[in-house]
Amino acid sequence: MPDQTPRLLLLDGHSLAYRAFFALPVENFTTATGQHTNAVYGFTSMLTNVLRDEKPTHVAVAFDLSRQTFRLEEYAEYKAKRNKTPDEFKSQLPLIQAMLDAWRIPHLSVAGYEADDIIATLTTQALDADMEVLILTGDRDSLQLVTERSTVLYPMRGVSDLARMTPAAVEEKYGVPPARYPELAALVGEDSDNLPGVPGVGPKTAAKWIVTYDGLDNVVTHADKITGKAGENLRAHLGDVIRNRRLNALVRDLPLEVGPAGMALKEWDRQVTLELLDELEFRGELRTRIFDTLGPAEEPVADAGFDLAGETLAPGAVAGFLAGLGTDPVAVHIRGAWGSGTGRIDGIAFASESQAAYVDVAGLGPDDDAALAGWLADAGRPKVMHDAKGPLLAIEAHGWRLEGLATDTALAAYLVQPDQRSYDLADLTLRYLKRELRHEAEGDQAALFDDGEDIAAAAMLHARAALDLSVALADQVERAGGTRLLTDIEQPLLGMLARMEQTGIAVDTEHLEDLERHFAAQVRQAADDAYAVIGKEINLGSPKQLQVVLFDELDMPRTKRTKTGWTTDADALQQLYVKTEHPFLLHLLRHRDVTRLRVTIEGLLKTVAGDGRIHTTFNQTIAATGRLSSTEPNLQNIPIRTEEGRRIREGFVVGQGSDGQRFESLMTTDYSQIEMRIMAHLSQDALLIDAFKSGQDFHTITAQRVFGVEVVSPEQRAKIKAMNYGLAYGLSAFGLSQQLGIEPGEARGLMEEYFLTFGGVRDYLAGVVDEARKSGYTETIMGRRRYLPDLTSDNRQRREAAERMALNAPIQGSAADLIKVAMLDTQRAIDEQGLRSRVLLQVHDELVLEVAAGEREALESLVRERMGGAADLLVPLDVSVGTGRSWFDAAH
Repeated sequence: MPDQTPRLLLLDGHSLAYRAFFALPVENFTTATGQHTNAVYGFTSMLTNVLRDEKPTHVAVAFDLSRQTFRLEEYAEYKAKRNKTPDEFKSQLPLIQAMLDAWRIPHLSVAGYEADDIIATLTTQALDADMEVLILTGDRDSLQLVTERSTVLYPMRGVSDLARMTPAAVEEKYGVPPARYPELAALVGEDSDNLPGVPGVGPKTAAKWIVTYDGLDNVVTHADKITGKAGENLRAHLGDVIRNRRLNALVRDLPLEVGPAGMALKEWDRQVTLELLDELEFRGELRTRIFDTLGPAEEPVADAGFDLAGETLAPGAVAGFLAGLGTDPVAVHIRGAWGSGTGRIDGIAFASESQAAYVDVAGLGPDDDAALAGWLADAGRPKVMHDAKGPLLAIEAHGWRLEGLATDTALAAYLVQPDQRSYDLADLTLRYLKRELRHEAEGDQAALFDDGEDIAAAAMLHARAALDLSVALADQVERAGGTRLLTDIEQPLLGMLARMEQTGIAVDTEHLEDLERHFAAQVRQAADDAYAVIGKEINLGSPKQLQVVLFDELDMPRTKRTKTGWTTDADALQQLYVKTEHPFLLHLLRHRDVTRLRVTIEGLLKTVAGDGRIHTTFNQTIAATGRLSSTEPNLQNIPIRTEEGRRIREGFVVGQGSDGQRFESLMTTDYSQIEMRIMAHLSQDALLIDAFKSGQDFHTITAQRVFGVEVVSPEQRAKIKAMNYGLAYGLSAFGLSQQLGIEPGEARGLMEEYFLTFGGVRDYLAGVVDEARKSGYTETIMGRRRYLPDLTSDNRQRREAAERMALNAPIQGSAADLIKVAMLDTQRAIDEQGLRSRVLLQVHDELVLEVAAGEREALESLVRERMGGAADLLVPLDVSVGTGRSWFDAAH
């Protein structure tokens, strides 16, 4: 902004990061690797907002280097009341500084001094250079730096509400001008710095003295004239006041490596920022705000954009263009909208190595439509698409069919980096091609296209980027061992999932509405019962009100301490109820359970489409282990563990086809104990393999061998069942103790007995972590890799989280691969045999199918064969099958 006065923004890094840490719940901001990120998130959010709102020309951040400062040397009790810095906070400062480095914002610290002193020095230098200064800090000591050209932005609540402290604002709030604020603080004291003030003297009295006697020096000189108890206390604490004033004076002449002139905003490193945002798992609104604020770098890391020539095809020209494309891969980009099992096409862009074109679908004539339909359905014409499942729905809804999908670049990128949180085309283009998603216009001027500026150009640009990206990713996928997974599993599955979403599952809305009313009544009853116990009504969803009732009024044992008080989360309250059996907790837990069930049903009812079915969306690129997820609504999260929860499944029923064809029942099929069967295969433990081959109850057999008994009690079987499944999920001794309600020592002993019996399991679990630490990744039976760089981290929390993932990923990932293979094989067999039955849902290890009239026996035989033969393991794959009118009735 060369036509404006230079504006320097200075941030107190430690102050703001600490404020963000306590403003945002640490438990809500943790990555899959165990890294806490609440301070990073809050700091980044504040910085982004102030860059957007204040538009500074120069920026810098000051940090404390340590607590060892000249102030501590003078006064050993300086800041002595401050608690030990939480470990969850310490690991976040390097991440904040890494973000600043990516944005090319300088950050400074000086041994023996505080961030305030650096800010005071820079403010003094900037004012001397006729710059405007903004200081973002939560430390009131910086108010002494406020002038007509320097303003403190002080966070009032959390990380978003900033007070603008101008000279007038400071004087209105404290009764003294900014330069005399430290004099007031010297009299009143600073509790956060452990600087005691004069007892009984508050800001109003201190301000009155300073104004009356024209400054603190004169207050000290005339201390004997100040009457009353306040005057007596002043005289008794003059030494404290003088010391306070000496310590709260900010140093304004530190020698710094860089001054205000060297803090001009530079072009940010977009690629490094993307990688850091992925690592921190920041997505959604903050990510968008960052990119909107920082904008495109003028000289990005990218080599260039795309030099793309193309045309919008006139009516009648489509067939000729498509015929000239030949049989080399062509990228296709669909413009439109999709979701809930259907979609709409507005336009289609094509890009080959040598040409590009765009077709407005609304203007298609019959010949153009036929040419497009034939080309899309031609498996001999290889196509490249990015995130193709949604467009597939739109293609099907238009009455066309897509064959010959050679590469889906989103799925390819997922197999290369399964822990990434976004597979946006622009991000991937920059990451793998080192190119911006932009068009290189004439005169080397970069013109960014979006749908509002040039629809056809933007669509062709996306198609060409996907084409080039597919070439770059092919090598990456091969190096990651994912070529077979991509071509044989993930891409074929894409079409099947689109088909399942299009079909949906029928719903008995009357049953769900009755159930919603039932649970609403249960919510009210549970609340009334809870109120009756404590004799008053409170908000049962308010942690603060619950803390008062539970720990102050009912004097219950304290739970885990959090930043907002004693935790009232579900696990803590359940453990508290086990300890106390207090009736209020019984009703509170009941209230939470039935509230969750009512909310689940409300969500389901809102998503029932006009055909009486729910069309969920399946996601292939969310879970790093390879598992599918379900959204809008999440049908993989329908309760199954409780009788009341299972009643929701009664609302999912057999339906009718769109052509009126009759279906007679739903069929559910799943694998029995799939994780443990995979564990037996991978560990090659002879006893574990024998237990499965015996055909008897697996958990009973393993319990017999661990405890050395013939007759296993229900308690013993429950312990071993928890152990069996827990080991497949990287469960620790502490985790097992929590799950079983036993002491950690007993849980550790149980694990030792288990490993003595099943030595192969012990050796496998130890070996898989060691091998992953050497190679950097784990691998499933079918070659799906998960990269775990934190296995060698010096951060204990991150390292231990990565070790748990190393134990878990091969087993969960192999189970995910198996069910995907089973789905595909089942669908192929249905098609080959000409059956009308169809697959509706995949829920973890379970498939839900709709059985056409007269096909139940053939379908069951087919499913058992194809699911049972999905992989060749050392133990048999046991498939369970059930049928019934509803999902609940079909349970087995």
